[in-house]
Amino acid sequence: MERRAETASAVTLVLAVDDWPGHLPGQHVDVRLTAPDGYTATRSYSVAAPAHGDHVELTVQRVPDGEVSTFLTDGLAVGDTVRLRGPVGGWFVWRPEQPEPVLLVAGGSGVVPVMAMLRARAEAGGQAPMRGTGPAFRLVYSVRAPEDVIHADELAALAAAGTVDLRLVHTRRAPEGDPRPAGRIGAADLVADGWSAAAAPTVYVCGPTGFVEAVAGLLVGLGHDPDRIRTERFGPSGP
Repeated sequence: MERRAETASAVTLVLAVDDWPGHLPGQHVDVRLTAPDGYTATRSYSVAAPAHGDHVELTVQRVPDGEVSTFLTDGLAVGDTVRLRGPVGGWFVWRPEQPEPVLLVAGGSGVVPVMAMLRARAEAGGQAPMRGTGPAFRLVYSVRAPEDVIHADELAALAAAGTVDLRLVHTRRAPEGDPRPAGRIGAADLVADGWSAAAAPTVYVCGPTGFVEAVAGLLVGLGHDPDRIRTERFGPSGP
């Protein structure tokens, strides 16, 4: 196992899984932990990278009082074992052969399955053309503050390489010089040439429950077809 720090509260775990069948970008796994007294706890975590042989990459954010996330981020050491079940899910997935534009909207650690999609697109050689000229990827990523951006350096590199058009939305504190003041995501953040409802993009929204519900409502209000909006949610509230 390999572990990498992503933010003050998030780590990436690279697990070696015997006979792993592979997975699609956007799928998740169930992680089961068993205590010495026999107590078990199971949580679902999105896979953060496309299929690479028997390696499964998870990016886990510590949740206050979260027994599984706290152990995975603070207690799991190289050489330890966990039990996985999966891959799970067939709706919130992206396949390289999809021809349509893709709008990604993530809140907090909801960026994890999105990273699997972006990494898969980069490996497939995908680049974002000029806005409005054809299929492309755009990510609107909502975080509390700049230091909360998970995979910050890699996202910047993917944007520089043309794999994704990246828009960061800061809800609590924006970086100095950011023309957008801090505040919750709004309809204006979801509008851009080439990713409007008229372009009929497939939209993937992932994040806390309140965030996902709010964004889905904004998208429908902007004219996006509800059948083209795919959502994955967790927890009670948004960033």
